[in-house]
Amino acid sequence: MNQPTPAIVAQSAVRRLPRIALLLLCAAYLLPGLVGRGPWKSADITAFGYMAELARSTEGIARWFDPMLLGLRPETPALIPYWIGALAIKIAPSWLNPDLAVRIAFAFLLWGTFTATWYAVYYLARTARAQPVAFAFGGEARPTDYARAIADGGLLALIACLGLAQLGHETTPALAQLFFASHLFYGVAALPYRRTGPVIALVVGTIGITLSGAPTVGLALAIGSVLYVAYERRLAARAESENIDHEDSGPGYTRGALYTMIGVTALAAVLVFGLKLPTWKITVIGGTLLGDVRGQAKLLLWFTWPVWPLAIWTLWRWRRQLTARHVALPFWFALMPLAATWTTDYSDRSLLLALPAFATLAAFALPTFRRSAAALIDWFNVLFFSGLAVLGWIYWIAMQTGAPPKPAASVARLVPGFVPELSPIAVALAVAATIAWCWLVRWRTGRHRAALWKTLVLPAGGTALCWMLLMTLWLPPIDYARSYMPQIHAVAERVGQPRCIAELALSRAHIAALRHHGNFNVQPLLLGTDCPWLLVSPDTIERLHTIIPFDQWRFAGTLRRPSSAADDLLLYQKITPQ
Repeated sequence: MNQPTPAIVAQSAVRRLPRIALLLLCAAYLLPGLVGRGPWKSADITAFGYMAELARSTEGIARWFDPMLLGLRPETPALIPYWIGALAIKIAPSWLNPDLAVRIAFAFLLWGTFTATWYAVYYLARTARAQPVAFAFGGEARPTDYARAIADGGLLALIACLGLAQLGHETTPALAQLFFASHLFYGVAALPYRRTGPVIALVVGTIGITLSGAPTVGLALAIGSVLYVAYERRLAARAESENIDHEDSGPGYTRGALYTMIGVTALAAVLVFGLKLPTWKITVIGGTLLGDVRGQAKLLLWFTWPVWPLAIWTLWRWRRQLTARHVALPFWFALMPLAATWTTDYSDRSLLLALPAFATLAAFALPTFRRSAAALIDWFNVLFFSGLAVLGWIYWIAMQTGAPPKPAASVARLVPGFVPELSPIAVALAVAATIAWCWLVRWRTGRHRAALWKTLVLPAGGTALCWMLLMTLWLPPIDYARSYMPQIHAVAERVGQPRCIAELALSRAHIAALRHHGNFNVQPLLLGTDCPWLLVSPDTIERLHTIIPFDQWRFAGTLRRPSSAADDLLLYQKITPQ
């Protein structure tokens, strides 16, 4: 029996969002942060270190299936992201910095995530149970136009997610996992309407996420999708046998589609258990689940803001259609990453995979909003993002001029030793972004015809504005604070360019930074190297006397990363016999 749909949408409300405006918004979100910075601590520089080692490797194809950084395997055994980065370094021209080449390649992954999410929402909105109420005298939104408007809203919701900003611009396996998860999502959503594209997306998404460091989540998503498709097939078969109209009348999953999904899932399972991938990924079960509940809740609230209230609203307003494809599939694709967030040590990076599904659920809240609720959301976003932009400009002016004194002192305390420089290009881009925001606010608060996606224009535009200001005005101090470059330069000033530097218990991030920023030949001390200098982690200080003979090494000083004393390095110089 058909359940009433809560969506009431007229044809006039599904105006198409201008493609040039959507493309410019995506570009304003993607491009800032590509140039003018180095890899950040600690996952960003660590992942880049493995990619650079692969690109330099001369050990043949076997090394590509076992990446190493000074004999250390990655904590996240993700093969495909490291392959993508290494290939980007190899094919990049000599004048292009290797880290910039990798960032460009991973920017295409984020663009692919945007594209897959848009099409996934579009095909889910095409289903019969997602359509708005039919009016007695016509005038309701046409299915294709309605689906396009919902898809525009879904993409805007994804851009608006706060958790996507930093992780979406780093070169870590998490971004590759997001890319493949979104393609798996698209493949399942579009399979009733298309064949070749969705099948390719299913294969690429399922196998890709399996070999990108999230095998358990990927396999769970694939199995859940198979079960849902089998459920829909069973409902359709029962309706056909009873000679009644199936409530999901319209394009459905064929038997071939089900078998294809089963085959892809079986192949993924063979890879997961054949390569023993679950033992790599899941390290703690129960510790975070029963422990810091408050911390996990805070992470969920800010990471998925502002889409989580809209997603909850969707589940409530569409509660009579919870088994419908446009609600059940995104709910499952959000639920599995949420479970991984609570059961693994990679909370924020696991939660990143849920953002396309959260954005999809948020998009289906749009046709159920009243005008007063939409106006409240708009004014909140105007005040929130305008306030952040004003604070960003005030603190930047204080950093450059020293006035007002309190903001200037706050900046100096956060990035001690940083000397600000004025970049005319960065200032021009920041001014242009601020003017564009003012125009967007004026347009949104003006009197014109309603559009279904308008409620999410300000959140997406405000997030893009804040990211643009951070990556223009604030990029130098952020890069100074989050990069290992100042610390590595301090090392170079003390030791020069020796034939090698020994290390003891350094993190993967520090090793990668020494290799990349300082071009040092780093060797493990325990392998019996004969290097004139030694860098030691302070964590070993209590047992250091049992590891190195102090009559052969002289303490030469502590090298700090300016913004964090937790990243200290202890420098020792080898005593040469007289």
